[in-house]
Amino acid sequence: MPSVELTRRQFSFLAAAAFAAPPPPTVLVHEHVLVNFKRADYDANVVFTKVKPKLDAIAKLGCKRFQDCTPNFIGRDPKLLRRLADATGIEIWTNTGLYAARNHEYLPDYVQTETPEQLAARWTAEYRNGVHGMKPRFIKIGVNRGPLGALDKKIVKAAALCTKDTGLTIASHTGNGIAAMEQIAIVTEAKAPAAKFVWVHADGEKDHSFHKKAAEAGAWVEFDHIGPAKPALDWHLECVRFMDTNKLLHRTLISQDAGYYKPGEPDGGSFKDYDPIYTKFAPLLSPAQHKTLLQENPYAAFGK
Repeated sequence: MPSVELTRRQFSFLAAAAFAAPPPPTVLVHEHVLVNFKRADYDANVVFTKVKPKLDAIAKLGCKRFQDCTPNFIGRDPKLLRRLADATGIEIWTNTGLYAARNHEYLPDYVQTETPEQLAARWTAEYRNGVHGMKPRFIKIGVNRGPLGALDKKIVKAAALCTKDTGLTIASHTGNGIAAMEQIAIVTEAKAPAAKFVWVHADGEKDHSFHKKAAEAGAWVEFDHIGPAKPALDWHLECVRFMDTNKLLHRTLISQDAGYYKPGEPDGGSFKDYDPIYTKFAPLLSPAQHKTLLQENPYAAFGK
């Protein structure tokens, strides 16, 4: 028979485990379930089976909300997102907007002739009426590297007008710091708050002075290619520390731009797991940084 002392130690351990606090609820602001750059057919059931275990893994790590940043015409699939949300218990958001990056390859023809006001009205209608039973909760756009061309500027202005109508935050895939500052100017000229603009992929700009300027202008600066290994971990940690040192952490967001089931590629291509931000990057942060970046700032930027 086990000794009394051993039994007590076992009891203490089990009791501590039973009453251990769950991980804090966190938000991933920029991830993807599916991106269909090849415009290929796909079976939503196959994608569901592939992605659900990936989402289950981060649900256990505390992920409460997952913002799917795949825009219309590149694979946005609200029906699939609803199924995954119901099956995993994670709140999954979809978006409205259009993607002008990649030299406008994924813009529909009507963008050529419609005004920013007309485009904004389309997006506002999606917000109000929903898309396949799911209401977009933010605006996802994309632009090329600056200086911006006419179509890029049109998309940004349309997003600013939609923000004024709906209160939705703009998340903009952005080529460089020049493009970021141009967009902030367009948004504010349209009388929309800079605080409603998120510079997506800011980690692609190596000049920290742009990060500082954008944050000081009131915009959000998002470092979102966090990966499981060096040099991505080191670079993103440098970005976070730069913003913290300059007292701009309250304008900073982090994520991974991970996932990416890719129709048209064997087995959906190389899928990037969602958990490295929890298992590899979060341990490098101070408790205060963790709370600010993964709990407080996502709600401040996008709402609840």
